[in-house]
Amino acid sequence: MTRPPAAYVEGLKMLARRELSEAQVRQRLARRGHEAGEIEAAVERLRAERAIDDRRVAEAIARLETATHGRGRLRVRLRIEQAGVDRALARQATDAAFAALDDEALLEAALQKRLRGRTRVTDEGELHRLHRFLLAQGFEADRVRQRIERLRR
Repeated sequence: MTRPPAAYVEGLKMLARRELSEAQVRQRLARRGHEAGEIEAAVERLRAERAIDDRRVAEAIARLETATHGRGRLRVRLRIEQAGVDRALARQATDAAFAALDDEALLEAALQKRLRGRTRVTDEGELHRLHRFLLAQGFEADRVRQRIERLRR
């Protein structure tokens, strides 16, 4: 019996540890010195066996970023795209994840975590920091601005 190609075995080991996109597997195999042909054959086989599935990766990232990290829609989509997933697929996974969520509650939870129970902020510097923080978490600028305005009152 012949041994499976080294790139395929290494790809399987990577995927056993965590869910990776096709682009991430390709990148990591290349960094480990595998030839382009070996990488292509390994990725094709892994895809055929459904060990690599970018849709599954995108959905997993969306769940992790929303449920664990409380991120907003923009940051979630960016994180999925950074994993090497196609933009259209990233958008679909993000939309699906947020269809089951209350955007306002997610924004409010991020804000309350940062405010630690306070209901008003009078310091302009702190308001600016909160604004930047919420934007960096991926919440839409208009919604953040509206919520920050309510804190001023």
